[in-house]
Amino acid sequence: MTICVLVGIPGSGKSTIGKELAKKMNVKFVDTDREIEIKVGKSVWEIFIEDGEAAFRELEKAVVLESLKQEKTVVSLGGGSVLDQEVRLELLNHRTYWLDTSINNALKRTGSNTNRPLLLDSPRSTLKRLLEERSGFYAEVAAKKILTESKSIKLITDEIYSDLAEVNQI
Repeated sequence: MTICVLVGIPGSGKSTIGKELAKKMNVKFVDTDREIEIKVGKSVWEIFIEDGEAAFRELEKAVVLESLKQEKTVVSLGGGSVLDQEVRLELLNHRTYWLDTSINNALKRTGSNTNRPLLLDSPRSTLKRLLEERSGFYAEVAAKKILTESKSIKLITDEIYSDLAEVNQI
C-alpha cells in the first residue's frame, strides 16, 4: 500500500516535500502530474490547451487511482485531484497530508511557472479561488493538516516522517 499521499494547492510544496520524504524513507516517489505527462507525451499545459480541462481531469483520475495502488510509495497529487469524488473516497484509505500554505507563499513558489495552466491568468485571485473551492476537500481527505509556512523542507519532512512512525506506517 502507498505509504502516504500529499495534497494541497499549487505551490504548497507537494512535489518538493514528497521527493525529500521518499528519499528519507528510501522508497519510490510519484508525482501524478508528471506521470500524466509521461503517459500521454504532453505537458499538463498542452493537455489543458489542446484537450481541455475535462479531458485532463479524466486522465488525472485514472493516473491517481493507479498511483495509489503502488507499494511503498510517496504520492504527490495535482491540486485538483480532490475534485473527483471517487479519488476522495480512495484517499480515505491512505495516510493523506494536506500541505497548507498562504497564498503569498504559494505565489512565491509558483512564480511565473507557465506549466501551471490554471495560474496563467491573475495567479493571486486564482490561487485564492482554488483554495476556497478545494480546502473543504483537502480537509475531508487529510489525516493531518501540515502548515508549511515559514518551515524548512527538512522540518516539514521530519514532521510527516514522525507522524508516519507514530501511526506505524513505516
